[in-house]
Amino acid sequence: MAKSKAKKKEKKKGGLSLNLVLIFQLIIMLGLSLAITKIVSDRTKNNSDAQLNMTTDERAQVILNYVEVSERQLKDFSKAKQVSELLLDPDNEELTSVAQSFTRDFGLDIPYLEGIYISKWDTTVLTHSSMTGSIGKATRTGDSLKLLQDAMTDRGKEVYNTGIMISPASGEQIVSMYKAIYGPNGKPIGMVGMGLKTNGLINTLDRISGANANAADADVQAKRAESALSNASYYMLKCADSTFIFNKDDEKVGQEVNISELRKLCEEFAGTNTDANGQIEFSADGTDYVSSYVYIAKYGWIFTVNAPKTDVYALTYAMRWFLGAFGVIIVALTVVFFFINKRQERINQKLVSTLAKNAQTRQSLNTAMFKDVLTNANNRVSFSMDMESADVSAEKPCYFMMFNILGFSEINTRYGNDAGDRLLVRTVETLNDIFPDRAVYRTGSDEFVVMVPTEAGQPAPEAVLNDVNTAFRQLMVPEKIENMGAIYPKYKIAVIKRNGAADTSVVSALKDMTNRKGEATYGMIDYREM
Repeated sequence: MAKSKAKKKEKKKGGLSLNLVLIFQLIIMLGLSLAITKIVSDRTKNNSDAQLNMTTDERAQVILNYVEVSERQLKDFSKAKQVSELLLDPDNEELTSVAQSFTRDFGLDIPYLEGIYISKWDTTVLTHSSMTGSIGKATRTGDSLKLLQDAMTDRGKEVYNTGIMISPASGEQIVSMYKAIYGPNGKPIGMVGMGLKTNGLINTLDRISGANANAADADVQAKRAESALSNASYYMLKCADSTFIFNKDDEKVGQEVNISELRKLCEEFAGTNTDANGQIEFSADGTDYVSSYVYIAKYGWIFTVNAPKTDVYALTYAMRWFLGAFGVIIVALTVVFFFINKRQERINQKLVSTLAKNAQTRQSLNTAMFKDVLTNANNRVSFSMDMESADVSAEKPCYFMMFNILGFSEINTRYGNDAGDRLLVRTVETLNDIFPDRAVYRTGSDEFVVMVPTEAGQPAPEAVLNDVNTAFRQLMVPEKIENMGAIYPKYKIAVIKRNGAADTSVVSALKDMTNRKGEATYGMIDYREM
């Protein structure tokens, strides 16, 4: 009898011990689930904020590059001898005719140009690329003329950019800029001016942004459908008078900003000379938005990307629910199947591990043979094999374009191999964005080739060169290096249209073209047909 009681006591102790272990395990699993849920949701939120801020920074840099490229174009125009010769002798009919032809031809190479012109110092127009009716007329008089002349002389030999405004000639929104031309005695003898429609900038932003994506472009919609920025929009604000420069609602362009948080930003940054960025939240039309902004001090503009808060943090909210439910399920499964599934889990883990290793081995072999490990672009072996099977002929010509990073070894030396690798990866990502579904090859340490077949004569050379210039403009965006400033990449670019059978000699031909041409110039890409 005593022995029986002792056994029951031992069983009770054993049962109590097991219950304590299960309770302790449940507490640990619940604590881990809560901790993981908080960590993952916080990091997901931070990643969402970082993605929004990065998108805003990139788009603001596109705006800055667009305006700066335009200023360089006007500066190049001002250096032409036709300009100075005419301004030194403005009544010479022969010089006027030559300068007018040059002005017209120069303007043809500038997309979205409203007009470029040469005028006397009193703004009397001598030549004009498009509005020939303005020739012989003065565009400014009195105080407005004096203000313009003072502003140009203050800028010296640099371009005076008045910013974005509504053109009095066309009624369209333009970037307006001027540059004084100086004579041998160092005094101004005239000026050149240019108005560039902002349509080109808007189209570029629409093309590369999740914001305001072109609803008519099925490819763009497919890419953005899963993005947190699929319903985003962007604004650009003029701080000086708190008005909209860009707005998804065209009727609000030029109107005062009607969102209090954005007005406060304009008031905060108006007149300041330091670039800044940040993030705010505001409500409009019944929707809560998260807005990332960049203040461009040089022009007094604020650029924002605004996305619905529910979209930006959708993944965060979903992760919280998912991880919470997942934690509960894990706890329940731990209690129910801890003993009976332990052995099966070990077998499954070994099987999964074996399958994963086999898949990784196959992938590694394929990557080693046909892919560049760093950039994931096709390698030279892949290029050679593709050339053997390529269907290229006079009936089905094919475009080949080379993008060669200029001075890449110097970049590695100055900024380090990691920075150089980032530039290589970014180059391939940009080419894949601009030429989707096209083959991109890394044919050398710093050179990449894109292959674009034709179908029924399309795409035309103009369309291909336009895409090449678009890629070039994006590739020129500086790559920021922490604690070392930024890399301002330069490229050598060439395009060949192959009308006969293609082979690896295409690479040699492209190299020869880039070596002879040197650094690429926007809008003047070397193109040949072979």
